[in-house]
Amino acid sequence: MRRKVIIDQDTLGPATTNLQSVALLIQSPDVEVLGICVPTGDHWRDQQVRHALRFLEIIGRTDIPVVPGAEMPLVATPAATAAWEKVHGKLVYNGAWDLARPGKWADPRHTPDLVEGNPTTLPSVETAAAFIVRQARAHPGEITLWCAAPLTDLAQALALEPRLPGLVRELHFMGGSFHPLTEAREFRHTPRREFNIRFDAEAAQAVLRAPWPRVTCSPIDVSQHTRATPDLFTRIARADTPLARYLDRFGQRNRPMWDEVAAATWLDESLVTRFDDYFVEVNLHRGANYGDMLSWDAGHEPGHGERRARIQKRLDDARFYAAFVALCSR
Repeated sequence: MRRKVIIDQDTLGPATTNLQSVALLIQSPDVEVLGICVPTGDHWRDQQVRHALRFLEIIGRTDIPVVPGAEMPLVATPAATAAWEKVHGKLVYNGAWDLARPGKWADPRHTPDLVEGNPTTLPSVETAAAFIVRQARAHPGEITLWCAAPLTDLAQALALEPRLPGLVRELHFMGGSFHPLTEAREFRHTPRREFNIRFDAEAAQAVLRAPWPRVTCSPIDVSQHTRATPDLFTRIARADTPLARYLDRFGQRNRPMWDEVAAATWLDESLVTRFDDYFVEVNLHRGANYGDMLSWDAGHEPGHGERRARIQKRLDDARFYAAFVALCSR
């Protein structure tokens, strides 16, 4: 029986780490993707929904529903974040709210034409939270919630159905940062700050405090050193499939493969050569470390609702790259 998964992803496109990770999950022969839920994150929800719809059209998988998620975080706003930055300094990256970056805008409902072509299919009329709850009730104990976006959709699903953790198989998410071995400016001075967790820190805390039967965290530590090299896309292009041609044209080159690692390591856990086991929490104090990931060894946690998670720390790089090429070449 194929493993059932709901993808919760901010599907900025075309390609990028976001949709390249979605490709891995869809391409796996032993996985059934029940749907793709799309909250605001790297970009506004509505534009990302259109990227996801067009991607599925190109690869011939319009049978997979695209479900609009949260347009805004539970609490945070662009204005509140700007006020925080005036006190504590500019964030290196702030997703949809990074208006100084090319291709970003202030209106969440603005949806300009896509370079890969505009979709003709429509998204689901259901909300992401309702979709997650409905599917979990229909398939109790079978579904993995695979998340590589801010955790707003899951927090809203928990509000709809507090028993949700007992209805799913596991939570596997890309997010958080602990001790990444990198000189990247984003983590040099704030190694515990990572976008997916910080963008909706309140949602992240609610989700990480819930009693999931199993939680796996794929943080910056395990993926920051990876690179989507041009050679990977050259090898994939030889397959000459719709997906291969899409990646050959739009594939994100020379960038870390954060979400692809999170997808590949859910598909094959043996790609991870080291796990750590921590109690984890999110800092919600509105000071300089707001939104940072906190962690403790067992027995040292403060006991305010923190829960245990398996933390991916080291990766078999060669096997990961081989898996990426093989799945995208199917």
